[in-house]
Amino acid sequence: MEENNGLQRTVTLMPALSLVVGTVIASGVFFKASAVTQAAGSSSIAMLAWLVGGIVTLCAGLTAAELAAAIPQTGGLTTYIQMTYGHFWGFLAGWAQGFIYFPANVAAISIVFGTQVVNLFNLSAQWIVPISMLEAFSLTLINFAGAKAASRVQFIATVIKLVPLILIVVFGFFHKGGGDFSLFPIVAGPHRNFWTALTNATFGTMFAYDGWIHVGNIAGEMKNPKRDLPLAITIGIMIIMSVYLLVNAVFLYIEPLNHVAGNLNVASNVAEMIFGKMGGKLVTIGILIAVYGGVNGYITTGMRLPMIMGREHKLPFGRWFATLNKNGVPWISGLVQLAIAFVMMMSGQFDSITNMLVFVIWIFYVMAFVAVFILRKRWPELDRPYKVPGYPIVPLIAILGGGFILVVTLFTQWQTSLIGLMLTAVGILFYIPLEKKYHFNEKK
Repeated sequence: MEENNGLQRTVTLMPALSLVVGTVIASGVFFKASAVTQAAGSSSIAMLAWLVGGIVTLCAGLTAAELAAAIPQTGGLTTYIQMTYGHFWGFLAGWAQGFIYFPANVAAISIVFGTQVVNLFNLSAQWIVPISMLEAFSLTLINFAGAKAASRVQFIATVIKLVPLILIVVFGFFHKGGGDFSLFPIVAGPHRNFWTALTNATFGTMFAYDGWIHVGNIAGEMKNPKRDLPLAITIGIMIIMSVYLLVNAVFLYIEPLNHVAGNLNVASNVAEMIFGKMGGKLVTIGILIAVYGGVNGYITTGMRLPMIMGREHKLPFGRWFATLNKNGVPWISGLVQLAIAFVMMMSGQFDSITNMLVFVIWIFYVMAFVAVFILRKRWPELDRPYKVPGYPIVPLIAILGGGFILVVTLFTQWQTSLIGLMLTAVGILFYIPLEKKYHFNEKK
C-alpha cells in the first residue's frame, strides 16, 4: 500500500527519529513538571505518573507503528482512520488535526518561544506576539525549502536541545540535594487520595508526551518507511520517557516539593542552583531551541494533511491545498495553517483550543489502536513488516490508557471537551456537500 504522489523520498531514520523526539520534547519537559507535581503532592507519585504516562505512550507507539508500517502513506493518523472506518471519520480526523490541532499547537508553542525571548532580553511584553509570529513564519519558509531542509533543522535542534537537559541530569545528581526526593513508599501528598492524585498527575504528563504519532504524516517522503517509521516511533518514545524521568528526578532532588509544584520557572531555578546565574540563561536558551524544534515538527507534519484532503476533494478549493512548490512542499496548505495560527496567537485563546483538541485527538488515537484489531481480521493477508509485540496485551493497554485520558478530561474539563467536539463537528458542514458531489462512500 505504498504511494507515489510526487513527494520526494528523502527522509531517513535519523531525521524521522529526530522529528519524533523534537516534536514531543518541546515546552512540555520544562513546563509540565509544575502541574504534575502539584497534582501529585509527593515526589513518589509524581515520578510514578511520568512512568505510567510513558508506558501508556510506549504501548500506543508500538501499536500505531503496526499501522504505520503496513500503511506507509502520507497522512498518518487520518489515513489509518479512513481505511478502517470510512471517509467520514477520516475526514473528521483530518479536519480536527489540519485546521485546529496543528495550528493551535504552532500558536501555543510559539507564544512560549516569544515569552522566553522577552524574558531573556528583558523586553516589553508587547513583543511576545510579534516574535512568536516571526518564529513561526521563519520555520514555514524553511519548510518550503523541502522536507530535507526541515529535517535538518529538526535534527540540529533535537541534538542541541538535549545538551542542557543532559548537563542538568549529569551535574544535578552531583549537586547537594535540597529537596525531599523519594521513590518509596509510593504515597500521595497530604489531603490527597492516592488514585485521584495519580490520575490527575498522569493526565498532566500525557500532554507532555503528545506529538509522537505525527511522524506518520511524512511516511510518503521516507526512503524506507516500513522499516524506519516503526523504529523512529519506538526508539523516540523510549528516549523521551528516559529524558522526562531523569529531568524530573533532578528537579525533585534539588528543589523542595513546594518549590517545584506550580512553578513554571523550575528548570531555570534548578540550572541556576547547579551552574550559577548563567545557568538560568543557558537553560532559557535550551528552552528556546527546544521550542523552535517543536514548532518545526508541527509545521512539517501539519501541512501535509490539508494536502491529502485536497487531493481527495475533501476540502473546498482542494486543488489549491494540494498544490506543491518546486521542492515538493504543499505551500498553500502551509500558508493557510500559518494564517490560522496567527489568528490564534492574536486571540489569546491558543492554550484553551489546544486543550480542547487534545481531547478530540485522543478519540482518534483510540480509534487507531482499535483499528489494529479490526484490520488484522479484515485484511489478514496485508503485508505487515512489523507487528505490535505482546499482542493483544500491548494494544489493550494503549486503548485503556487512551480511554482513561478521555474519561478524565470529560469529567474534569467537560466544557472544554464539549467545545472541542463542537469545533470538530463544524467540519461536517464542509463534508456533506463535498460527499454529495464526489460520492466518497461509493468509491472502493
